[in-house]
Amino acid sequence: MSHNKITTSVLRQYKSEGRAITMLTAYDYSMAKLLDEAGVDMLLVGDSLGNVILGYDSTVPVTMDDMLHHIKAVCRGTKRAMVVADMPFMSYQVSIKKAVKNAGRLLQEGGAQAVKLEGGAAMADTVKAIVTAGIPVVGHLGLTPQSVNQLGGFKVQARDEQTAQTLLDDARALEAAGIFALVLECIPDGLARRVCEAVAIPMIGIGAGAACDGQVLVSHDLLGLHAGFPKFAKKYANLHQEIRAAVQRYIKEVQERQFPAPEYSF
Repeated sequence: MSHNKITTSVLRQYKSEGRAITMLTAYDYSMAKLLDEAGVDMLLVGDSLGNVILGYDSTVPVTMDDMLHHIKAVCRGTKRAMVVADMPFMSYQVSIKKAVKNAGRLLQEGGAQAVKLEGGAAMADTVKAIVTAGIPVVGHLGLTPQSVNQLGGFKVQARDEQTAQTLLDDARALEAAGIFALVLECIPDGLARRVCEAVAIPMIGIGAGAACDGQVLVSHDLLGLHAGFPKFAKKYANLHQEIRAAVQRYIKEVQERQFPAPEYSF
């Protein structure tokens, strides 16, 4: 594993070499430090923290203050990985001026190295303005959680040729606007392959098949920290059960006066 800091140029090099890019979510210092030490290329401080950390039903209630709080913690635990910060709902949709200001805050105050925002060609002017201000941008197409109410729920997107063509056009528009990478979420793998062939920037998939240049998962899904998880998320550990069992052992030992034993006392 290389210890060099991951930058946009490194990610372009990875794509040209055919080296897969790894990305995981992180919301706090401890998890960020673990993931960074393990060698993950990119850490996404996602607005998914609304669901995973704050207990909301969607990402819509997440605020700029919420994001800044967690971005700062993640950046304190990260040395090598690129930290990408989600722009929360209504932080970039109201006006281009507000979008540039809020994107700047995520870097200047939070410490992130890039921002991510949802939307296609309609966001191209906003993306261009943010990039012109010197802020690297990751795009996000397919299932865009901030639009879940408009999309009618969390489900696979662009299943027919018309919506697939729209997504392809959106990808090209975002690339022309200056994004350096694009997240494709919950789309058919055949469409993801077409997008990868149509644009030159790295594609990072989540529920978008194996053709993408990299993959991203929510760390809590990967580690099995929740009882349920989506179809596209492979569970590499079952920490939900392990943590619950450990806590139950602790409770039992305390109640039975077995803890603390002499070796844990002074």
